Amino acid sequence: MKKTLQEIADYVGGRIEGDSSVVIEGLDNIEGAGAHDLTFAVEPHIEEAKHTKAVAVMLPPGITGFPKTSLIVDDPRASFARLLELFTPKLAIPVGVSDEAYIGSGVTLGKDIRIMPFACVDDHAVIGDRATLYPHTYIGQYAEIGEDTVVYSSATVREHCRVGKRCVIHSSAVIGSDGFGFTTKDGIHTKVPQVGNVVLEDDVEVGAHDGIDRAAMGSTVIGKGTKIDNLVHVGHNCKIGPNCLIVAQTGISGSTTVGHNVTFGGQVGTVGHIKIGANSVYAARSGIIGDMPEDVFCAGFPVQSHTEWLRMQAAMKHLPEMAKKLKQMEKKLATYEKA
Repeated sequence: MKKTLQEIADYVGGRIEGDSSVVIEGLDNIEGAGAHDLTFAVEPHIEEAKHTKAVAVMLPPGITGFPKTSLIVDDPRASFARLLELFTPKLAIPVGVSDEAYIGSGVTLGKDIRIMPFACVDDHAVIGDRATLYPHTYIGQYAEIGEDTVVYSSATVREHCRVGKRCVIHSSAVIGSDGFGFTTKDGIHTKVPQVGNVVLEDDVEVGAHDGIDRAAMGSTVIGKGTKIDNLVHVGHNCKIGPNCLIVAQTGISGSTTVGHNVTFGGQVGTVGHIKIGANSVYAARSGIIGDMPEDVFCAGFPVQSHTEWLRMQAAMKHLPEMAKKLKQMEKKLATYEKA
């Protein structure tokens, strides 16, 4: 695809500083961009972008003296994401149900769906309009897949689970695996039946190899617009609010309630049966061991204020020196006591 910078500016609603007639043939990052590419930069990468080979750079307002042709937009990341969709050709997947797919009895199929070879749609499942099922997906009995949802290869949506509209479920994710519930008597673990389901609300994205457990009773719920990275586990009966971000290798224990717009960094872990307040951020490897308020930025194990955690980390660097001084002081004190 080729477009002039002016055409791109019109598309994203930007303002050009420099030559508006330059032709853009591709998009890339600052380091990888070539002589016919457009890239973008925000702080702290503005200085680095001055030396890119890209013919033009998308920048936020307020940057002065930039040596290259610039496209000024309010949010370079968001605008660049729109351009990536424009410049990336969509995959050609024919509408229809492959003869090599399995469709059970009593299945409801919507309009303009795409079900590829070796997908399995079990009895009484519902597939919404324009949904896409890649090869080797499994949709369980009485499960529901919403309109415009995409389920990638080897992903599983088990029985009675409900997936909303415009969701994306990446490869090998399991929606509705059994919750981890057992009773123990005389050293023997006996499984507690997990008879609930999972509900993914609209616009949820589930990463590759995620496991979202079905509720013991009722529903495990992932709120509208929440995005989940790869290798995340959500335990049974959790209630995750809308517009949350859950980064890779995070584990959320069963019956945890999470408010809206909460961000969990990589490898965050929680105990179960707690409430985590809305509009909060938890840095990578935080350990959350109790109820948390709203509007906090926390880190560490056990979790604490991010500012306090930074101070503690800074102090820990001086521990060897402090230990050495303490030993010296103990020797001096011993000498004074003898005297």
